[in-house]
Amino acid sequence: MEFEVIATCNITRARVCRMKLAHGVTMLPTFMPVATQAAIKGLTTEQVESLGITLILNNTYHLNLRPGIKTLKEVGGAHIFQGWNRNLLTDSGGFQLVSLSKFTKITEDGALFSSPFTGEPTMLTPEESISIQHSIGADIIMQLDDVVSSLTVGPRVAEAMERSVRWLDRCIEQHERSGRRDCQNLFAIVQGGLDVELRDRCLQAMIARKDRVAGYAIGGLSGGEEKETEHRGRLFLTTTSIKQCAEQLPADRPRYAMGVGFAEDLLVCVALGVDMADCVFPTRTARFGVALTFKGPLNLRLKKHAGSIEPIDGNCPCPTCSSKMSRAMLHHTVTIETAGAHAVTQHNLVFQAQVMGRARDAIIEGRFPDYLRTFFESYFGDRGYPEWCVNALRSVGVDLLEGRDLPLIPGSGAKWEYSDAA
Repeated sequence: MEFEVIATCNITRARVCRMKLAHGVTMLPTFMPVATQAAIKGLTTEQVESLGITLILNNTYHLNLRPGIKTLKEVGGAHIFQGWNRNLLTDSGGFQLVSLSKFTKITEDGALFSSPFTGEPTMLTPEESISIQHSIGADIIMQLDDVVSSLTVGPRVAEAMERSVRWLDRCIEQHERSGRRDCQNLFAIVQGGLDVELRDRCLQAMIARKDRVAGYAIGGLSGGEEKETEHRGRLFLTTTSIKQCAEQLPADRPRYAMGVGFAEDLLVCVALGVDMADCVFPTRTARFGVALTFKGPLNLRLKKHAGSIEPIDGNCPCPTCSSKMSRAMLHHTVTIETAGAHAVTQHNLVFQAQVMGRARDAIIEGRFPDYLRTFFESYFGDRGYPEWCVNALRSVGVDLLEGRDLPLIPGSGAKWEYSDAA
């Protein structure tokens, strides 16, 4: 990996970086679409690459189950298997310790899974996770970590954090034995739940291993929270844990916030010093008929869009909007015909890329705080801003409410159209 900081914001901790991997250059900050099983649902790799995307994520746990490592080795790795010519990151399978917890038993050796397909038991150790990722051939690979929900409290959080450090050492040893450090880059994952002291201890331990890792991820943001309480974990982790980690992690290593996908979340993370993020949100929400725009999400299933001949966004360069496909057509097809979901998926991925691309331009041009104010004004309008966003950005010197008399929205503050009256 070649990693270079190109520009920094003189107010926030935002920065623009150039990351060169074996399959090309990715400019940071960036959003990584999730191709869980070596495919972004509904799109070909050619379509994804044509959108300007240079880095996607595959899931180690799922690819190990199907098609299996034997097949991936025979074909020459996941790049060839899925026909993807750009950069690729694999997670380690650690998140599945939470999301599939009813199938999992954690021991010091590793995680004992029961396959959700066959029920067959499989032990995933740190060494095995790294070996699987070697077979997949991803440009960036992740350590296996012991993941708990961000709302978990008590001794289990400290146990998971300490085990994650021990497992990192085992991952490093396996990676260095393989002789693949020159072509695959191992990232450590900082854990510690919502506990500031535990996060600090984890940070200190992982920074001490800086010379043996290529980058760092901030874990524990999306560890299986209940929907109605999700905002509590997100608010705290954004304003405390992400800021805490970004301030301490080495400046010459990329920083990756795992499981972040809402546009407002992405920009807050960038302001706090994050370089990379991933989430299934933009592609999953597209399949439910929701298009993401700079004026907020559009629920295309609502009847008010049935007669609209406008595209989703007349200024959007995505294939869906460029072809002038109307909201009426998408309303007619989006949850009935797969073509409708595919069209919205392409749009949403381009939207995410634009959010981050405009952030990069604004940082380079010295106007990132103004970009934040413009984005929030357009996205949320006069209904008010999420309180957690306002507080998080104030912590790095940007006051979204300066010169504006707007209410603060408690909780997540996410903006959604639930009815035609919205």
